[in-house]
Amino acid sequence: MARPKSNPDPSRRRPTESECNILSIIWDRGTATVREVYEDLSQRQEVGYTTVLKFMQIMTEKGLLERDVSVRPQVFRPARDKADVQRDMVGDLLDRVFGGSPESLVLGALSSRPSTPGEIAKIRQFLDEMEGDSA
Repeated sequence: MARPKSNPDPSRRRPTESECNILSIIWDRGTATVREVYEDLSQRQEVGYTTVLKFMQIMTEKGLLERDVSVRPQVFRPARDKADVQRDMVGDLLDRVFGGSPESLVLGALSSRPSTPGEIAKIRQFLDEMEGDSA
């Protein structure tokens, strides 16, 4: 059965791929300036400083980043924690691609690439805990 759709909430806007790249850097650092994000990102892909600046301005407007304007250069921090954004994006993927079926999502994820024994152990532990909670 598909999950009920919730009303779009501006604070729940999902980041694009480029925005995820920027968020990953800031989640790892805790806070960052545009220059710091640009320097990190430019080591992995060709990107311009003004492009990074514009993305971060848009991300602030979308509620993905918060900006401290009391310091120069301005410092950005994530407006939402990583786990919250990941849950939201997985929920969207579950609805849009897997018809709301967690089974299809999990089976698709596990069959897409090999899992390590450690990952499989963590998945088993999580499933055991879920079964214990529902008993």
